[in-house]
Parts: sequence; structure tokens; C-alpha cells
Amino acid sequence: MKAVTEKVWRWISGIRTKVVLLSGLLLLLPFIGYNYVWELENVLRQGQEQTLMGSARAFSMALNQQPELFERQQKTKPRLEEGKDLYAVALESPIDIDGSTLDWERYKKHRVNYADAHVIFSRSPYQSNELNFDLIMASDGDDLYALIDVIDKSPILRRENTARIDRNDHLVVTLTTQQGELKRYGVTTTKSGNADIYLIENTIEDIEHNFPSEAIRGWWQETAQGYVIELAIPDWLVGEKLSFAYYDVTNPYNRDVETILATSNPRSAETLGTLLVPSPDIERVLQRMNDGSSRVWVVDQHGRVLAKAGDLQSANGVWETTIKYHEEPTGVMGWIQNNILNPFYYRLLERPPEKIIDAMHNAAVFRGVEVQQALIGRPYANWRLTPDESTTILSAAYPVRVGSNVVGAVVVEETTKGIKTLRNKALEQLFNVLLAVICTGVVVLLLFGSHISRRVRKLRDDAESAIDPQGRVLRQLEPATSKDEIGDLSRTLSTMVTRLSDYNAYLEKMSSSLSHELRTPVAVVRSSLENLAFVTKEDDQLRYIERAQEGVTRLATILSSMTEATRLEQSFEHAEHTEFPLDKVVSGCVQGYEYAYPEQGFTLHIKDGNYQMSGVPEYIAQLLDKLVANAVEFHQQDTNVEIYMLIHDNLARITVSNIGPQLPENMGNQLLGSMVSVREEKHKSDKPHLGLGLYVARLVAEFHQGRLSITNRPDGKGVNVTVWLPLASTQTS
Repeated sequence: MKAVTEKVWRWISGIRTKVVLLSGLLLLLPFIGYNYVWELENVLRQGQEQTLMGSARAFSMALNQQPELFERQQKTKPRLEEGKDLYAVALESPIDIDGSTLDWERYKKHRVNYADAHVIFSRSPYQSNELNFDLIMASDGDDLYALIDVIDKSPILRRENTARIDRNDHLVVTLTTQQGELKRYGVTTTKSGNADIYLIENTIEDIEHNFPSEAIRGWWQETAQGYVIELAIPDWLVGEKLSFAYYDVTNPYNRDVETILATSNPRSAETLGTLLVPSPDIERVLQRMNDGSSRVWVVDQHGRVLAKAGDLQSANGVWETTIKYHEEPTGVMGWIQNNILNPFYYRLLERPPEKIIDAMHNAAVFRGVEVQQALIGRPYANWRLTPDESTTILSAAYPVRVGSNVVGAVVVEETTKGIKTLRNKALEQLFNVLLAVICTGVVVLLLFGSHISRRVRKLRDDAESAIDPQGRVLRQLEPATSKDEIGDLSRTLSTMVTRLSDYNAYLEKMSSSLSHELRTPVAVVRSSLENLAFVTKEDDQLRYIERAQEGVTRLATILSSMTEATRLEQSFEHAEHTEFPLDKVVSGCVQGYEYAYPEQGFTLHIKDGNYQMSGVPEYIAQLLDKLVANAVEFHQQDTNVEIYMLIHDNLARITVSNIGPQLPENMGNQLLGSMVSVREEKHKSDKPHLGLGLYVARLVAEFHQGRLSITNRPDGKGVNVTVWLPLASTQTS
């Protein structure tokens, strides 16, 4: 409990906690202010939505009072038949009947293709790639325009000086007049140019009842793929029904009709498609009521546009009149605001765009969710982004009723430019306040930082005066009593100076350690040489010579062990890193140990994973040799040395574990130092031990940016030596 309390107190009194608390005071105000501004924008959006819905309701009520505007819509079928029912978009510029499609470019997205599903008759199997046509229709309130772009692989025009108009490719326009009378017009030509229009009173084969007509204007133009046919039908001639049927003749000799392709069956008025054109009367009503602050649509019960008024460029929202966005501030503060602060602020803020890009600008059908809801009698508002995501558009839809029936919907649209402007103004003020608060906070933090710097400088001076230029410890550091990080650093430095003092003492005692290891082989050599001088028998001489050689060999081994670490560190400078599989190296080494230690058992556990790493595999093998040799020397008889390998936090962890004596208390990783050994008498042999094995292993691990540790086994039956090595993806160059 005391340890936990001390840990909590250290965390509370730490420098990081103090800085966080001070920074929290600075972050509290922007957090509250920023959220307040966004809440303000949400409130303004809700207000704009309610206002716009009220405008949509007002437009709807005005149209409800004029049911005669929706006479045609009341007769519209409850379900559209795709392709059969025709719709003419509102013209934005005049159309010239001259066979050119340039006038129709902006309306190409409204074209409808007629192919397989619209074949009325065919003598042979129909091939859509040989015959089909695209239809675009538009209206300017006075005339109904049609562009029929025909793909016909076998074009055959009407012959000169013939009275028949059906023995060639031709188009039949079937319609009902505004009085409900069914009429048919044949369109044909002998060459590219003005089309020949005939009123068909009986059948097209009855040439005596086919009369030239000027009611419809047309142009028939040959193209590389077939024909382009342009028609202008006066509005007074067209009623509610309309059909275009193309009759294809492919044989220039018998000139029989091969295929009939039509928008709808021209047999009778009942089989014709329904025609819908924009209503000039409804558009006039909208223009009288709309003040230009909104864009207003009126659609029929199928979402087709009947009229439109206004433009999103000027539909800036209900808040625009309350804000002067370009109002320049005055005075010195105004100059600072305008020339210094605003250019910086608007790197973060979104300035409302000057031009609105809206994909719905030329739409002929409005299929948004707001329209779908309004057409079932539910007023609905919807937010959507422009294609470039620079502006949000608010749409409010309200149903239009004639009696109890919904015949269409009114859609009123505005942008949120005004709301964005108000939000930006609020954020500008917020940023100004934050700037003042941050400046004050910076001063406070500077004072706090000065206090920290003074303590750090004092700690630096104390550390410099504790050690002389030769590295001797002159005095111990007095550890600080504060609980923050600087206090921890002071205590760490004090501990470090103490350890350095101990290390100096270790170096001073090294001579006695070396003399202890060297005394035995020197004594063996000396005694052997002395005895050799007094013996005459050849066998005795050989025995003393062998003893002397053993002593020399032991001396060489001691010297080699002493220089091994130095040679290894020098070789690090010229070592070349390569990519290699660590698990393969470990597996290969363990197989070698089974031959090197035939009486010792080994158990290898490798978990699956990608052990690819960058380094020197020979050094890794040398590291493993030291760990295994240490484990074999201290293992308990009839027990295996166990080697575990797995991946943890992108590090390869290799553990060499043996059952045997435990580490002395408080030794821990001290054994990883140079010339440190804890061997007992029973583990000593004729081979010299300078305590360099684990030290060399540590050097190899650190060369590979890893680390080494030695601990007692959790079960208390032996020792674990663990090395962590970074895999290739985690190593740095």
C-alpha cells in the first residue's frame, strides 16, 4: 500500500503532470469556445431549415390554389414506363434545325437509347449494334424539339420522283392533339437537308391520303453511322401522347420494311407514351413569388421537373443580409486583424466559395430523398454537398396537392454560405481571445521553465564537480528529496557516481584477480622446469615437459580470454550487416551443440513467425555459444538445457534455461560485466574462468541493438538468460 501511495504521489508531483495541468488551463477555453461555435452553427442550420421549409410550404400553398396548372399532371399514370413515356427538358438556349448536334451537347445526359426492348416488328433476328437510336427532347414553351440519332448500318433514302414515302428508311411521328385527336406524320428525305413532312390521314401506303405538311419542321442528315434527324413540333399541335417510330429498310431492291423500332407502339392513342413538358405557367408563378434568395423547383409525381426559378449562386441563405462579410476593420487593431491575423486564420478556416458548382443545375429529374418523401405527402428537408464538397446545400420539399391527391412537389434550395460566414466571424473572435490567452500562458510557462532550468543547472554543476578530469570520484552526489523527474534524475546520478566509484575500486583490484588466475599456471611451469633439471630419465622429462606445456597453454588461454572482448569490439567496426533468418541460425547452432556436448540433452522450442533480421549471423552464433556453454556448465545432471524462441513486440526473444544452482541474491545483471564470476568450487575446473562469457554475449546483443538479462527461473530451480533482438522491420540504420 505504501509503495502504491508513493508511486501515485510521484506521478502527481512530476513535471509532466504539472505541464499537463498548466496546458489544460489553456486548452479548456478553446475546447469550450470551439464547441460553442459549432453548436451555434447547428442552431443556425436548424433555423435555416425551418425557414426554408416555411418557404416551400408557401410556394406549395400558392400552387394548390391554382389546380388548373396541374391538369395534365392529374392525368399522369401512377407509374412511369421507362422509354415509353417521354419528357422534354427546358431549353436554356435556342435550337437551330440544321442537322448539327452542337446545340444539343449540354442536353446529352438526358438522352434515352432505344434498342431491343422497343422493337415493334422485325423480319429477321434483331441486332442492336446494327440498328438503334438515341432520343433527346426539349421545349422552350413554344416548340417541342426532338433529336433522333440513328445507328443504321444499311441506310436507304427515298428515291427521287416517287410518291411512296414508305419504301425507304423513314420516321413516323404519332401524337394526340390538345383536343385529343390522333395524328400521324411521316418524315423522310431523298438527301441530307430539310426533311419532307407528310400528314398521314389513312395509312402510309395510301399515297392519295398523304399530304405534305408544314406544321412540323425537320432536318434529315446522313452520318457515318446512320442519320441525325432534328424536328421542331409546335406546342399547339402536341397534346398528351406522343411516339416516334423508325422504319428500317435494308434491301435496296424490294424495299420492304425490315424492322420497326419505336418509343411506343403507334397503333392507337391508348398505346402511345405520355408526354410531359415543362410548364411556362408554373414557372411564371415561381418567378413572381421568388425574391432570388432561393432556388425553387416544381416536379411532378415522378420527379420530372415542371418549372425552375432562381439560382444557387444568389441563394446565399437567410443570414446573408445580417452579415457584411467583406467589412474591413479599422484602426491599428483592424490593420493587424486584416493583414496579419486573417491570412493566418484562413489557412485553417474554410472561406465560402465565390462560385457554386452544382450537378443539379441542369437536372431534368429530381430524385432526392426529400422529393421522394414529399411525393408521398411528407414534408422533408435534406442536406447535401456539392460535387467538389466546398458547399452544403439545404433542400426543403413540400407536397403539392389537388384535392386529396399529391400531383407533385415544391423543392426550395439554399446554400449555407451565410451560416459559414457567421461561423467564421465567431471563430475569428474566438481565435483572437485564444491568442491573448496563449500569450499569457506562454509567459507563465517560461517562468516555470526558468525554475526547472535553474534546478537542472545546479544538478549539472554538482555532477561536474563530483568527478575529476581523470575519472576519479572526488565526492558523492547528494540526492535531491523532490519527487518529480528532476529529483529522480538527481538520485540516478548519485547512484551512477556510486557505481563509478565501485568500478574504480574493481579496476584497482583487477591486478589481484589476474595474479590469482596467473599464479597457478606460472607455478606449474616453474616447478616443471625446476624438476626437469634434476631428472635424467626420459619418461620423467617428458612428463615435466607436458606439465610445462599445459601451464603455457593455460597462460595463452587466459591471455586470449582477456583480449577476446577487445577483439570483438574492434571487429564490430568492420562488420557488414546482412539479412538472415534468425530461427535458422538458432536451429543450426542447437544441432551443432548436440555434437559438441554428446552427453548433454537440448530442447528447442520455436514459435511460428517471421524471424528475419539484419546483422551478422556469426556474431549471433558466438552469442548463443556463450549462453549455452554457461548453461551446460551449471546444469543439473540428467536435465536438458532448454532454448525458447518467440516474437514479442516485434522483438525476437531467445531464452536459454537450465536447471541448477540459482544466482546469488542481488547479483542479477552484474554478471554481464567484465571479469565477474560466481562459480563455486565444485564448478571450477582446470580451465581458467575470467567471467567474460556473458560479457561478450552482452556486447554482441548491444551491437545488434538488443539487450541481455539474467534472472532466476520463476520456479526457483535454475537460471534463465534471455536476449532480445530487434527484427529487420524494427531496426534502424
